[in-house]
Amino acid sequence: MINQTYKEMLKGKSIIREQSEFAAELGKEIGYDNVFDYSLGNPSVPVHDDYTKVMMELLEQESPANLHGYSPSLGITQVRLKVAKSLRERFDIDYDTKHIFMTSGAAGALAHAIRCVTAPGDEVITFAPYFPEYQEYVGKTGAILKVVPANQDDFQINFEAFLEVMNEKVQAVLINTPNNPSGAVYSTETIQKLASILYKKQKEYGHDIFLISDEPYREIIFDKQSVPYPSRYYNNSLSCYSFSKSLSLPGERIGYIAVNPKATDADIISVMCGQISRGIGHNCPASSVQLAVAQVLNKTSNLTVYETNMNLIYDKLVQLGFEVVRPGGTFYIFPKALEEDAKAFCIKARKYNLILVPSDSFGVAGYFRMAYCIDTKKVMRSLEALELFVKEEYGIRS
Repeated sequence: MINQTYKEMLKGKSIIREQSEFAAELGKEIGYDNVFDYSLGNPSVPVHDDYTKVMMELLEQESPANLHGYSPSLGITQVRLKVAKSLRERFDIDYDTKHIFMTSGAAGALAHAIRCVTAPGDEVITFAPYFPEYQEYVGKTGAILKVVPANQDDFQINFEAFLEVMNEKVQAVLINTPNNPSGAVYSTETIQKLASILYKKQKEYGHDIFLISDEPYREIIFDKQSVPYPSRYYNNSLSCYSFSKSLSLPGERIGYIAVNPKATDADIISVMCGQISRGIGHNCPASSVQLAVAQVLNKTSNLTVYETNMNLIYDKLVQLGFEVVRPGGTFYIFPKALEEDAKAFCIKARKYNLILVPSDSFGVAGYFRMAYCIDTKKVMRSLEALELFVKEEYGIRS
């Protein structure tokens, strides 16, 4: 018999994918260059030149067995060692090889991390707005995702609501900073306050509470600000990272979990992840990609275009009277829609070839997300369409 759970999921198609598919079909009619597609967070800048050079050298010089063979289940040892060294130098945390587990991107990291620290029936807390796939990442482990309502003033953590949700069933808290979809970066004060609460709740409940930090946008930061590294403030932390955005390698599916050396059972969590892989088949990322990434760990693609695009869009939104929190990073912006029904707002935008994503699946009503990882010239042309849209549909003039 067909599994009914997954069959039912077909009825709940991702609105992000739905909008992206609409954009693709519209592109066939009018030319995709004329479609202002802000649906998918697919990095638009080229991969770093050094990664390409390293990969070419590996293809020419490395033995086929090392390059194309299965990696060890925890990842290639020398790669894990280099990742640990890089993190140790950057964040002054005493990571070692045993604390690193190589994964197929941040999704693979989260799949393992959640299973490491929860059992079916346990609760995991996250904060709105949040990446919609968290529902599946958590739910398919048998754990239950609880969502804290958003602090819509600045998209920092709503601590009052957080404390109302906390209870003895909570085994993990899942954060995403810099945040998809809001672009908000949690401040040091926010991270410190969160850590303080978790330490107190661990003592009160008499069990560990792990902080799972989803960090694929760590390097995309604006206004020269610094991003607090959550693992520096809380011992029971699992840092989940992906090179998809920093190096523009989303298709290579490469990332890692970094276990805080001070966490409970820190020395065996990576080994546990290897056992988890046996059950979910989410194991052994491509050896060639692991070897190449290990040689460019401290480099990024040229990410400046995202800040350029953000400033253009943010300034235009403000000029048009939108309520919008200025992003501190990522390549997303999350304005309030001009009517309560965000989906209706986004459907109307389609008439102007603007493809936007309504906010309901992100856990906040009445907003929309724009993923501005597109060419800057196209961004500039889209602003004319945006201006026409709000003028004709809502009577707003700049």
